[in-house]
Formats: sequence, structure tokens, C-alpha cells
Amino acid sequence: MAVRPLSRMLQRVLRSGLRTCSSGAPVTQHRPREPPQTAAEELSRRRQFLREHAAPFSAFLTDSFGRQHSYLRISLTEKCNLRCQYCMPEEGVPLTPKANLLTTEEILTLARLFVKEGIDKIRLTGGEPLIRPDVVDIVARLHQLEGLRTISITTNGINLARLLPQLQKAGLSAINISLDTLVPAKFEFIVRRKGFHKVMEGIHKAIELGYSPVKVNCVVMRGLNEDELLDFVALTEGLPLDVRFIEYMPFDGNRWNFKKMVSYKEMLDTLRQQWPELEKLPEEESSTAKAFKIPGFRGQLSFITSMSEHFCGTCNRLRITADGNLKVCLFGNSEVSLRDHLRAGASEEELLRVIGAAVGRKKRQHAGMFSIAQMKNRPMILIEFLLLLQDSPPAIPSISSQDPFRVQGIRHRVSFSNQKVTLWEGGWFPQTPLLAQWQLRSSCPQRHYSSHLDSDANPKCLSAVAQAPAAPSGPLPTADQLTHVDMEGRAAMVDVGGKPDTERVAVASAVVLLGPVAFKLVQENQLKKGDALVVAQLAGIQAAKLTSQLIPLCHHVALSHVQVWLELDATRHAVGIRASCRARGPTGVEMEALTAAAVAALTVYDMCKAVSRDIVLGEIKLLSKTGGQRGDFQRT
Repeated sequence: MAVRPLSRMLQRVLRSGLRTCSSGAPVTQHRPREPPQTAAEELSRRRQFLREHAAPFSAFLTDSFGRQHSYLRISLTEKCNLRCQYCMPEEGVPLTPKANLLTTEEILTLARLFVKEGIDKIRLTGGEPLIRPDVVDIVARLHQLEGLRTISITTNGINLARLLPQLQKAGLSAINISLDTLVPAKFEFIVRRKGFHKVMEGIHKAIELGYSPVKVNCVVMRGLNEDELLDFVALTEGLPLDVRFIEYMPFDGNRWNFKKMVSYKEMLDTLRQQWPELEKLPEEESSTAKAFKIPGFRGQLSFITSMSEHFCGTCNRLRITADGNLKVCLFGNSEVSLRDHLRAGASEEELLRVIGAAVGRKKRQHAGMFSIAQMKNRPMILIEFLLLLQDSPPAIPSISSQDPFRVQGIRHRVSFSNQKVTLWEGGWFPQTPLLAQWQLRSSCPQRHYSSHLDSDANPKCLSAVAQAPAAPSGPLPTADQLTHVDMEGRAAMVDVGGKPDTERVAVASAVVLLGPVAFKLVQENQLKKGDALVVAQLAGIQAAKLTSQLIPLCHHVALSHVQVWLELDATRHAVGIRASCRARGPTGVEMEALTAAAVAALTVYDMCKAVSRDIVLGEIKLLSKTGGQRGDFQRT
């Protein structure tokens, strides 16, 4: 069938599909019209104001490679009314309890903070954002933020026609609509739900209301819809669409197979056979799309080449998941919970330090299509509904020669809802007065595990060398006698009832010498028992909380914070362990930190003992403590 008749046929399908939509109302196709003059004037005024009052870009949103992050994607929900095959498993995914999702006020609080620091574009995603009851109110309140130029939304289109007039009035600037096929039966197969005509109605409504271009996102999958490339492009002849072909990407639940991916170059070759006059358009700064146009067509087409030709070098995007985690890279599995800090009462300055530390750890580029497929990451539905881009993974720094742990081998981050276990991939550790100074260079890949990002993170996290605050060093003052022995030499618990409550923090360390065979298996995560670093980390956290039950004369301490790091030292074939404990009370937490480090070391031994019995545990020691009548201590 000739292409032009096909284009006309597809437009007839579009119109007929709209007439049979669930609303039953007749729909006619109109040329896009200009937005109301008042809205255009307001937008022009806002842009002029921003140009005249431009401020230096925020250091907190600038990574170590100079990329300025001005684009924030916020997931409003994990729920979706479709089950797209590339996005989530057929049976769905376990959803976060509602109490752990960001509230509307928390979303707006974070949005205000990011916009204040330089974010000028926010995209609302999901799940499916239009199933959130207050989505119109959220758009309206975002529109009030001075400095925010663009509010866009990514949707599957099912509810779009019904809500779009309200959304436009509230201030919605741009729309991306997911549509992976123009065949209704195939649509139902891909998304495992009905709704093709509702999506088409949503596209038509967006055109009718003057959105131009209306972006249509199509994830291209070999054997499923790559035969419809020409049909999609034909739609741009008479409609102001930007059809965006997205390379199929790996995420948990979509059973990613490299053979399913149709590369950008393959798609482009197919289109040029039909339209040799296809011309490339200039690329916009920080754009994720390679745009093309057929002369004489109203619309255009684009390619999102996340897998075959990444665009990490110009990435300016950050993400906040529905449960409040900040992701600096779509393909990175490192996250930090902004929700937890918000609910703990963190100040604006503390939040910025946390955000700056995460952005500072962003990598130069992602791991590549073959490595990404092996990484553990959230299902796409739990990150956001459409995969328009990835952010960047950076050149992975190393730890200075001052530090005893030489880290080799980087692997995935594992998140546990209670303990927030986080791998900071090749990045900065939180800087506190208790931690030794970490000087970062750029040669040695790292595998870091941490149980939490401390709100005490160094605000100078973006500098090449992170400076730790100075702390007193030297031995602690000694007591006249053993404190856990009475006058007659019998064991006795110290009475701390009359001591004042103070903030107590302690850091301890340990080393496990594995030998080359066991070390290699740990480094590559090939142990039959599982991931030794994750298991040992959890064991250390649990041990810290149970110290009073393990050490007879220890007081029970209500810990407010526990961190456990495990690091691979390739030069010694060892695992270095560092544990930090914090509490407010009348007694210190040195024993908790030492117990955490020691039990984490024992757990590594247990995980590896089937491989080698020549494993040595040692160097268990207190590194630092603060608080208490006996003063602070830091080992030199």
C-alpha cells in the first residue's frame, strides 16, 4: 500500500476511533490553535524575568563533570492502569505502602527547593500520573513557582482526554503520550489491557487544545512492532506530532533480551529507504532525542538512543521516585531517600547537602547496554512510566593512598525499606567529624556499600577533595579503676542514672583477609550463599541493635542511626569494614560500633568458609567517638 494513502487511512482510523470513544461525544479534528493570549503573555513575562534575573547555577545541582541539572522528573505514583510488557511483569509488582509514598505537600516542598536551586523544567511521571486524584491541583501549584518555565507530563493517555482541559488551565506546558502500536488488537497484547481508542482520543484532544508538537513515545521491540515504523512516521504528514522511537531498555520485569532491541541506526535505515529526503534537525542542548523531519510534513520524528548511543555527556536530569528516593541516573541503582530526611525534620540546608552529595556522585556515563542488563534495578514502573532518558554514570574515582582499603570491583545497590541499604557507586562517602578524610581520584573502580546517607554529609561534596572536619585525637583519659568491677572485684553494671544525655557517636573498623580465591568470588558475587557484602552489612546493623544482649554488662541503647560500610581491598585480597553508631543518651556507643564491625566480619567469614579456611579476621578497633564526660577520641 502506498504511503500517502496509508497516511490518510491512519488519520481516518484516528478519527473513527475517537468517535467510538467511551464518552460517546462526537469529536472533530481541528488545526492546533494558539494558546490563550493571556497564557502566552504570562509565559513571555516569566521568561523575560528569568533572563533579567539569572543567578549563578546551583553548586548542589552541578556534578563533578560540570553538568548542570535543570530538569527534574517527579513520579506521582507507582500505580498504573496498564501492564506494558517492557515496563512491568504481567502479575504486577509489589507496591510501596501508601504511608511511605510522598504526600502532595512533600512533593511540592521538594519541587520548591529544586526550582529555587535552578530547576526550570519539571516532568510528572508515574506509574500513570493521571490516576492520581490531585494531579490537576499539583500542576496548578507547581505553576505558581517563580522560575519554573515548563511543566510537562508523561502519560499512557487513557485518562488524558477527560483531564487535559483542566490540566491546560492549571498550567501544563507539554505532553508525552505512550503509544506502541497503531493496531488495536496488538495494543491490547502489548499493554495487557483495553484502551486503544481512549489513547487516540487523548492524542486528538491534545492537538485540538493547541499543544504542538504532541510527543508520542513508541518503544520499538523486534518481532512486535518494528514493522509499524513507516505507519507511525506517516502520521506526521498531516498531524503536528513528534513521534519518538525509543530503543528497548532493560529493567526488572521486562525479561530484557538484547535480540529484542532495534537500534537507532537500523530504524533510520528502514525509514530512509521509504523517505530518502529525511533530514536531520539541529540537536537542542541537553536533548535526549535525535530529531528528523520529512520535508513537507507537519510533524517530525525522533530517536531516543539510550542503549546504542547514550547521551550521558549532556544529561541534565534528576528523578524523584514516588517513595521519595532521588535517582541521579535511570540506569544507576544508587538512590538516597529525600522522604526520610524530610520526615526527620531536615532543614533546607541539610536537604541541599544530601542532594548535592548524590549529584556529586553521579557517574560520567552508564555502564553500557550489555552491563546494564545484568544490573539489579527497580522495575520501570517503580521508577517512572516512560524511559525517555538515562542520566550518567561518572568516571569512577578511587580512594587515596591514605586509606587502608583499596576498593576494586563495583556492583549493584540493594535497597531494604527499613535499613535503606545503599551502594554509592564509586562516589563520595558522607563526611562526618567521625570519619577519616576520603580523597578521591579517578583510576580505581570501587564497590561501596553503605546503610544510609547521613544528613551530616559534607556540603562541599562537589569539590575534588572532600575535607573532613578536624577532631581531637589521642588517647582517652584513663579511669582510676575498671568501671565494670565493684570494690570487691565482682562484675557489676555501671549506674548511668545520674549522667546527662548527650549526643554519642562511635566508629569502629575490622578487616577480613580472604585470600585470592575467596576474594575473587566475593568481588564477582559468585558465592553460592549469595552476596557476602549485603548479608554482612545487614548482620552488622542487626548486631549493633542487639549489643546489650550479647555483651552482658552493656546498657541497652536506643540507637538513632547505624551505618555499615564494606569495601573490597584488592591489594590485600581483603574486605574492609567500617561501622558507625549514633544515639542520644547517658552512655556511649563504642560497643555497638565494635560489635557491628566484628559481627559483619564474622558473617563474611561464614559466607566464605566453604571456599577457604585460611581466612583471617583482625584489626578490630575503635576509630573515633564523640560525646560523654571523658571527651572525644579519634585514632591517628
